[in-house]
Amino acid sequence: MESDDRQFLLLAAWMFLRHGQPARARALCEAVLEEDARDGAAAAALAQILLDAGEPAAALETLRAGDFPPDLAHAEALLETRALLALGKKSESAARWRRHLEARKGAARSWVKGS
Repeated sequence: MESDDRQFLLLAAWMFLRHGQPARARALCEAVLEEDARDGAAAAALAQILLDAGEPAAALETLRAGDFPPDLAHAEALLETRALLALGKKSESAARWRRHLEARKGAARSWVKGS
């Protein structure tokens, strides 16, 4: 899939979400991931859709398969934290967010304390 095609599908997915059509958005994100299962932007979008649909286990699986560039590290951490929390894994969720903050700001500036 060409980069322009990928960009168009992700933009169309976003538009479908904005207009209350998550099933169509999901189909488009899944199409992008069929071509490249590690596409971080599509994985993040699909994970958000799955979380909204009450499917945190599928969201977590999608996130863990994705390859996220540095500019999506915050989104990846936030979505993974939400998925873990929705699965009832509170300590794992807090630990994931703490790792993200420490990587971003350093352990001394992380406001999330150890559990």
